[in-house]
Amino acid sequence: MQANELKENGYKEFLAPAKLNLFLRVINKRLDGYHNIQTVFQLIDLYDNLFIKINESGLIRRTSQHTNIQESDDLSIKAAHLLKPFADNQSGADIFIKKSIPMGGGLGGGSSDAATTLIALNLLWQCQLTQKELQGLALKLGADVPFFIFGQNAWAEGIGENLTPFQTPPQDYLVIAPKEKVSTREVFESLELTKDRIPLKIAGFSNELGAKNLANDLQKGVLKKFKGITLVFDWLNQFGHAKMTGSGSCFFISLSSADEGKKIAEKRPEHTLGFVVKGLNNHPHFNLMLGT
Repeated sequence: MQANELKENGYKEFLAPAKLNLFLRVINKRLDGYHNIQTVFQLIDLYDNLFIKINESGLIRRTSQHTNIQESDDLSIKAAHLLKPFADNQSGADIFIKKSIPMGGGLGGGSSDAATTLIALNLLWQCQLTQKELQGLALKLGADVPFFIFGQNAWAEGIGENLTPFQTPPQDYLVIAPKEKVSTREVFESLELTKDRIPLKIAGFSNELGAKNLANDLQKGVLKKFKGITLVFDWLNQFGHAKMTGSGSCFFISLSSADEGKKIAEKRPEHTLGFVVKGLNNHPHFNLMLGT
């Protein structure tokens, strides 16, 4: 269904933005199997579109078709069920997701969809949970879901849930998405950590974001394992200092202008997607999280 048709049928539209990791430093492995990290999360204007219609049947249903994700495994559906105890018994929702963010690319699409579902249903079901309460629920869905509830660019520590607002300069980026996807779990499990690393300090860090030594610690392992992804990285690296976002498989470079990005994207390798994007300061529904 098209957006206009959905809206005519009572759906309300919400946006779920993607993110970049401007760097990613792995500090150590925790006893629970997760890794402590440091990163800067940067919101970008690449969106999935969520259309949500509340119903009084009490049922939560996905009305869009995602052949590669079972409804029971869909983070947005899980998010709705997680919020349901805070709503009236008869409160239900029909959820339609129009995907634009590549899946399995390290851009946080699934996590952002889940966060936007929490934000939207908190409003539509009149649950009246605070932003911090929503962040607490979000952490049960995944390590980077709380960031999208936090709603602004952030310095992140812990497993990604300890968030501090972080100012980033205006910037255009070119994001290239290879056809190959990688598993976050596999990438972290293959990481060779010989010793705990010394955490970086946030103070005075802003000016160093463009420095070449600010890398993604997971990138080396991905390039070593996936030849096709390596070829895409090598191609993009001709045009700037290419970095992987998250656990891959997408890469990005900073641009001097959007026009520059469009010209480069036209030459991109076969079977890849290219997106010229702008950095955002805040989530498009930031005011909803603050209750304004």
